[in-house]
Amino acid sequence: MAFDITKVRNIGISAHIDSGKTTTSERILFYCNKIHAIHEVRGKDGVGAVMDNMDLERERGITIQSAATQVHWKDITINLIDTPGHVDFTVEVERSLRVLDGAIMILCAVAGVQSQSITVDRQLKRYHVPRVAFVNKCDRQGANPIRVCGQLREKLGLNAHMMELPIGLEDKLEGVVDLIAMKAIYFDGPNGEDLRYAEIPAHLVDDAKKYREELLEEAANFDDALMEKVLGGEEPTEAEIIAAIRKGTLAEQFVGVFLGSAHVNKGIQPLLDAVERYLPNPTEVHNYGLDRDKGEEQVELFNVENKPCVALAFKLDDGQFGQLTYVRIYQGKICKGDELFNVRAQKKFKVGRIVRMNSAAMEDITEGMPGDIIALFGVDCASGDTFCGGGLNIAMTSMYVPNPVISQAIEPVNKQDAANMAKALNRFTKEDPTFQTYVDPESNQTIIKGMGELHLDVYVERMKREYKCEVKVSKPEVAYRESITQQAPFNYTHKKQTGGSGQYGRVAGFMEPIADKDYEFVDSIKGGAIPNEYIPSCDKGFKKAMEKGSLIGAPVVGVRCTINDGQYHPVDSSDIAFQTAAIGAFREGYEKAKPVILEPIMKVQIAGPTEFQGNMFGLINQRRGVIIDSTDENNTSTVNAEVPLSEMFGFSTILRSSTQGKAEFTMEFEKYGKVPNNVADELIAAYKEKRKAEQK
Repeated sequence: MAFDITKVRNIGISAHIDSGKTTTSERILFYCNKIHAIHEVRGKDGVGAVMDNMDLERERGITIQSAATQVHWKDITINLIDTPGHVDFTVEVERSLRVLDGAIMILCAVAGVQSQSITVDRQLKRYHVPRVAFVNKCDRQGANPIRVCGQLREKLGLNAHMMELPIGLEDKLEGVVDLIAMKAIYFDGPNGEDLRYAEIPAHLVDDAKKYREELLEEAANFDDALMEKVLGGEEPTEAEIIAAIRKGTLAEQFVGVFLGSAHVNKGIQPLLDAVERYLPNPTEVHNYGLDRDKGEEQVELFNVENKPCVALAFKLDDGQFGQLTYVRIYQGKICKGDELFNVRAQKKFKVGRIVRMNSAAMEDITEGMPGDIIALFGVDCASGDTFCGGGLNIAMTSMYVPNPVISQAIEPVNKQDAANMAKALNRFTKEDPTFQTYVDPESNQTIIKGMGELHLDVYVERMKREYKCEVKVSKPEVAYRESITQQAPFNYTHKKQTGGSGQYGRVAGFMEPIADKDYEFVDSIKGGAIPNEYIPSCDKGFKKAMEKGSLIGAPVVGVRCTINDGQYHPVDSSDIAFQTAAIGAFREGYEKAKPVILEPIMKVQIAGPTEFQGNMFGLINQRRGVIIDSTDENNTSTVNAEVPLSEMFGFSTILRSSTQGKAEFTMEFEKYGKVPNNVADELIAAYKEKRKAEQK
């Protein structure tokens, strides 16, 4: 059978926490005959969902890593990637979106558009991923898919329209009305696998006509022939309507809203049809690379077999058989034994084993086709590397990776654990660019950094489970910064005379605060007061001095250093002399520039029943938080606030106990802000104590 690329769909499922992403993907696997029994995420049968294949994921009922699998629906092949919803694992979502062509955005019929839906929407827009929406949990009390469709328009600015209407809601959900075919669809059989088409129930006919008219008017905007028919009062064919909606969806100007409940097996098959009808195949998406031989000029890549291969490694996984690299092929094909070139490392390697992944199970294949998602074994690379064949030197644009905001010291309990800890850290930092680790040169502790408490917790837990490595964890530390608030001059002379040649250098100028950069160096030296070859040494010295501020030893940011005068000695001046002079000059100016401590401020959103709104406000106020706004909708209060990260440790436990476990919160990094004076004094005192203890 010839490979037909137009029959491939690379799609992902993304949504807010607990909207039912994993449950939905579980049903998709079942209806595509990939699995023969359905398991729940928090399953009583002890099996857990197929896509959550880590024990930790099953226990916590959350998705941590995106899993990839391939299914067949009717005559199309779907590469499906299930992504996490927790903001701590943002990079897993970013990484998947980078290689997807389309997405299913899942929303909860009761809660509607939540904070994380807004983040997901932003990511889909950033990578220009067309999507269809699926309103899940229509069997829950208070479900209202039509209201959710309205929220998609108001809150996310999407051109969303109902493609189906529910037949009954909450515990009376029976099926859906298809507004294009104007038929009712019921899901019979023990697991809803038998579709039964019938006439629309009499009490829904008027509603169906009204929503269908809205849908046709909107679809007509994308197709002139359809527009003429609709205006002329003619009845268009189904194929014409589908073609017009597809055009709108691919242009990211239309979002079709489907509905159902994955949990009670209703509405999944029409969603799969929608994936085929409205989401793009790899040839309909424009992919660009940067040609490194031509100064990173943009070049378009084409999904054809006969061009040299370009592929992106978007995810690494270290399993029991060695490193597995997930690859999306953008151009050409990859065969066993091919020689490819890693653009970042500038190294060639040979393709050994190629496999196709189905969550954790795998099957061996001999070649990967253009547009396909496959996995390679035993390739040494990092996440986000581009592989090229045929002498190309093209890099796919890199993904956006946010900076970590929280750090924690960990130490192994005994020597045996130390080796395992090193192995685990090596693997986790390769897999996840937002998880970083280094050894603090002063305290000699191993420090791990990440996106939030949950993020670090999960990795420490994985060390225990996957590497049998017990570690002691210290209290999490916040990534503070220091900065200056006013301009200050410096004029520093460094001279050292000991037998033989001495050291001499004078550096003068001023420093001032800048807003949008961490550091800038300006050379205003006239008449060779400092010779040209020593200018970079001054720059180096300033950079070194900024690694540690004098208040609490945190990195200094937001400083522009300008040098405008200096002095040198024909014999005693050297690179090191001017570096040392610049360090002294920076410290001298820094004292006068009124330095302050900055701390990460998080954007926090708490959602819970309205009766606990007072408690939620109180919790934020106790934590030096600033409430930005709050909204009430159907007995749910949503509070948006900005709160310093240092005050958010252990927040989830306190929030649960003060709202009877009914509220949830999400947080992501917003900006750096000045620390209040009383807190700054405490931090400075603690730093001095620590220094004293170290000197003893």
